[in-house]
Amino acid sequence: MNNTIGTIITTTVIDENEQEYFVQKDGITYSLGKSEIKKPLKPGSSFRGFAYENEQHGLRITRNVPAIGFDRYGWGKVVSKKFGLGVFVDMGLPDKDLAISMDDLPALRELWPDVGDQLLVALKRDRKGRLWGELADDEIFKAISQPAGNPKLKNRTLTARVINPKKMGTQVLTTQHYVGFIDKSEEEQQPRLGEAVSARVIGIRPNKTLYLSLRPRAYEAINDDAEMIYRTLMMRADHFLPYNDHSDPADIQTYFGISKAQFKRAIGHLFKHHKLTITPAGIELVEDQHEG
Repeated sequence: MNNTIGTIITTTVIDENEQEYFVQKDGITYSLGKSEIKKPLKPGSSFRGFAYENEQHGLRITRNVPAIGFDRYGWGKVVSKKFGLGVFVDMGLPDKDLAISMDDLPALRELWPDVGDQLLVALKRDRKGRLWGELADDEIFKAISQPAGNPKLKNRTLTARVINPKKMGTQVLTTQHYVGFIDKSEEEQQPRLGEAVSARVIGIRPNKTLYLSLRPRAYEAINDDAEMIYRTLMMRADHFLPYNDHSDPADIQTYFGISKAQFKRAIGHLFKHHKLTITPAGIELVEDQHEG
């Protein structure tokens, strides 16, 4: 097995033709395109680059090191799919795409990435020395994410990338590097792994990740502020929030990101449409709204 595949190595020039140099390390020969080289290389000189096996099973070396490596994650765009194998992503090499095994993809084929979707992957090597893509897991996304603690995020629409479609909903990473979760009830159709979506912030979870929704706002029934308050109540286990028209304006602004006047109009609208009740302690969804 060639353990240099997928790594940066230092080689020695041994020969050339009109289009390529041939370099060697530990008795293994690699070809190097002359188009990459500005100053001619002489036999015996050193060349350092990224070693790989191309689609034609030829050993190549390049100075254009991919962003994706072993223990180095990078975004790769899906360029093709192959039934029975998986999907292939562009890793930045002209003659080599990186395969993601179907064993690492969702069990439901309709949730597989499509061409143009993007995946965060690193390299891994199988027992035969072949390169494969390794999908980032929850620990990796946790490491690269940042906490979503700003209440002004509520009711904003963010662009996000699907990182884990689950049975109960979908985990995403926004362009701001916030991790978010879209409950199944907030999806009209579950998006694919790697798909880019526009999702509305409907709440902030205790662990500083976002509650998001893919459902369109109900313009004909309630306004934007009312929709945000309604969805926030839906995500609460007790469907209750300790705010009403007697609450301090600063508290309302901090929690909901809207003025007290906007808040009063919104809960009035929801009350009128029999979505919630207003009590001295706060606001609560009416019972028949608890299941959405």
